[in-house]
Amino acid sequence: MPNLLDIKARINSIQNTKKITKAMKMVAAAKVKRSQVKVLAARPFSKALAEAFAKVLSAAEVFSASGLNITRAIDNYPVLMQRREQKTAGILVVTSNRGLAGAYNANVIRYVMKRIQEYKEQGINSKLFVVGSKGKSVLKRRSENGDFEIVKSYTNISQEPNSSNAIVIAEDLAQAFVDNEIDSIEIVTTRFKNMMSYKVEDWKILPVDDVKNALGDDSAESSSVDPLMAFEPDADHILQKMVPMFITNIIYQALLEAVASELAARMTAMSAATNNADEMIRVLTIDYNKARQAAITQEISEVVSGADALKN
Repeated sequence: MPNLLDIKARINSIQNTKKITKAMKMVAAAKVKRSQVKVLAARPFSKALAEAFAKVLSAAEVFSASGLNITRAIDNYPVLMQRREQKTAGILVVTSNRGLAGAYNANVIRYVMKRIQEYKEQGINSKLFVVGSKGKSVLKRRSENGDFEIVKSYTNISQEPNSSNAIVIAEDLAQAFVDNEIDSIEIVTTRFKNMMSYKVEDWKILPVDDVKNALGDDSAESSSVDPLMAFEPDADHILQKMVPMFITNIIYQALLEAVASELAARMTAMSAATNNADEMIRVLTIDYNKARQAAITQEISEVVSGADALKN
């Protein structure tokens, strides 16, 4: 027969856990609303920027650094636009700093490992730039076999990323590309779909072969060359401004999408955990009542048996 005290203690423990999961669900639900607004508000700008960049890129004939003031790696747009033999792929992995979000981080890491394996089969090395402590801790352990290298990690980005975060990451990626440490740049992130779902996606940044593939589903349409397009002062100076803006904006959009996806995943996970707690409490309450009834029945039987013994 189950111990009544043990069952009662277990019920109390699950009830306390339920309070936590329910509170986390409510917090995530409130935050995901704000994140959803930010994501939906940022997408039109990202699409418009990609379309404008595609038009300028198609109209520019040559890329030259002559006369440009280059102080940062990301300003060196002629090098960033170079297509060269791919020996090392640079992958920006966007994960979260916190857990309890279901399979969110596991799905991202699984996709990254798949990409690394695909590159390995092609004889291409992989270097990772990891956003989020969860991705850093898991990928650091997996990097011990030598299949890839973690160049840098970013664990101080909050659940409300800003353009400053994207600028820092963009400069690091551009510096690695200019220094020939990597030959391509892509982002593995999650696209927020709705409160119940997200999708792990791979966004290509450099080299810019096709701008419409840089932002996944929100990509710009293919743009034909405008014969009337004129550049002032010239195409080089305009592209020097647009390339950093384009790269930084893609990274910023990826961070926004990832945060919204993480919060949606956490809300769903905590909702499921709360429902599971309710079910466990229901089952344990039934067990408790059965055990309590059995104990009372046994006590009554012992009293009746004692009374019969006294009569005899």
